[in-house]
Parts: sequence; structure tokens; C-alpha cells
Amino acid sequence: MLVLVAPGQGAQKPGLLTPWLELPGVADRIAQWSAATGLDLVRYGTEADADEIRDTAVAQPLLVAASLVSAGALLDGREVTEVAGAVAGHSVGELAAAATAGVLSDADAMTLVTARGRAMAEAAAVTDTGMSAVVGGEPDAVVAHLEKLGLTAANINGGGQIVAAGTAAQLAALTEDKPEKARVIPLKVAGAFHTSHMAPAVDAMAAAVEDVTVHDPVLPYVSNLDGAVVDDGQQVVRRLVGQVSASVRWDLCTETFQKMGVTALIEVCPGGTLTGLAKRGLPGVRTLALKTPDDLDAARELIAEHTQTA
Repeated sequence: MLVLVAPGQGAQKPGLLTPWLELPGVADRIAQWSAATGLDLVRYGTEADADEIRDTAVAQPLLVAASLVSAGALLDGREVTEVAGAVAGHSVGELAAAATAGVLSDADAMTLVTARGRAMAEAAAVTDTGMSAVVGGEPDAVVAHLEKLGLTAANINGGGQIVAAGTAAQLAALTEDKPEKARVIPLKVAGAFHTSHMAPAVDAMAAAVEDVTVHDPVLPYVSNLDGAVVDDGQQVVRRLVGQVSASVRWDLCTETFQKMGVTALIEVCPGGTLTGLAKRGLPGVRTLALKTPDDLDAARELIAEHTQTA
């Protein structure tokens, strides 16, 4: 069984759209999304530097656009149910996963991610906040240590990685007072995502989803909230709204993949982060990261090996 996953914020890289724009129809799709979102996604995806695309209001739509384009190229007209046994996304990647599962249209996913990115950027501007990766240590002890410092375990990713989020002062204290046997790596993000600091963005997302058409997923959708498989579209959307200020439990998603008997994992563009976590958390599972169209043939070979309908 193969699971298709979409990465979250921080995975973006300069020029990530450049090779995909050479595929038939992709430039037109990106142009349509640019017009709808008010963002020049072509420029951001081809010419902008790392600092420019780090802006939350830019990074999130750009990531979802790249994920949807690469997923579409991988499917190449086939139904997702012919290719994958489940889908999931990390943080903002959940919007790409929801669209791939048929819960949202691609256009609605792009509208929602634009609203999400702007609202989270505005919420982040209120207080000087940020995030740091904590690598190593015993997970429960790490979480307790973060709570002692007033920080939130915003991403519990498994594989010995937890992302702490909070104010600049709290993160500075973490750098001075690390959990036992752990390293602390400051992340270049613009706010404390998936914490109470994002409460205003939850309201903005709730308003934005009122205008979208929602369908039930056509295949199992694994939620960041608790690793549960969600088969009701309205429930998926409610979780997308609440997840803005709730911790990402990728560790629980990984546990669900294990219980489902996943044997292969493909991460859509810009792939790399989730395949890296899978190599540590899903031993024996074949992984492939889609970075450019040059990876499509290998991805299709992997699909053929791990799906009965391929």
C-alpha cells in the first residue's frame, strides 16, 4: 500500500516551480491561481530568493501550488484511488492532501491557503515569536521541558524531532536550557505556528471555508490532529480550521501508516522533509521525494510495485 504525502512550510526552495512549468498545462494553471490569489506565483516560484519566499503569506500558497502541480503530473489523468491507498499532509500540506483526496477543488484549496497564509502572517506580527527544532532526547521529557519554559510542542514529528514554538524570550531560554541529550536548532520561520498565538488566524480560516464546496474524501485521509483516518469531508474541513492553532502530530500519522500496512511513501514537490522522517519512523518502507519532473518515472515505478491497480 502506498501513501501520498504533502510537505509543510519550511520545505520551499527558490526555483521550485521552474522545471514543472515546462510540463503541458502547468503554466496556465499557475497563471489562473496567481490571478485568483493576487500573488505572482510564477515569479515567486522561479525568481524569488529564499528570504522572499520565507514570508508566510507567500510560502504557504507557493507550497500548495507546487504540491498540487506535482501530484497532478504524477496522476497524469488517473484517479488518485488507482495510485494511492491514503493521503496526508504536514501542516499547510493538509490543504494539498485534502484537494488530492477530492475534499476540495484545487481552486478552493488555493483560495483557502491564501487566506490561511495571510492570516497567520498577520497573527505572527502581533508578538515576536518563532520556532526551534529540538532533536534528540526522550520525547515525553522534551515536551515536559518545553512546557516548563512556557513553550508549545507545535510539531511532534517522530524520529526524535519535536518543534518548539513560543516567544523570542522563551526560545532564547530554551537555547540556554536544553532538554537532556537534545540539540536545539532555531528555525527560519516568521511566527509560533500551531500555538495559541495563531488564534486570530483560526477565525479567519473559519470565515474562509464558508464559501467552499466540500466533498467526502475518495480515499483515507490521515489527519494531523491525532493521526485519525477521516472519511467525512466536513470533518476534514473543521480539522483544517482548528489545526492552525493545534499541534501537528506527524508522529501519530506515522503510527497510522504503520497500522494501515503502508509499504511505500511518495512525497510530492517540494519533497524531502517527510521522506526523511519516514526513513527514521517507517523502517522498511520505500520512500521517494518528488522534486522535479525527472523524478516522475521512478515514482510511477514505485506505484506499480506497491499498488494492485497500477
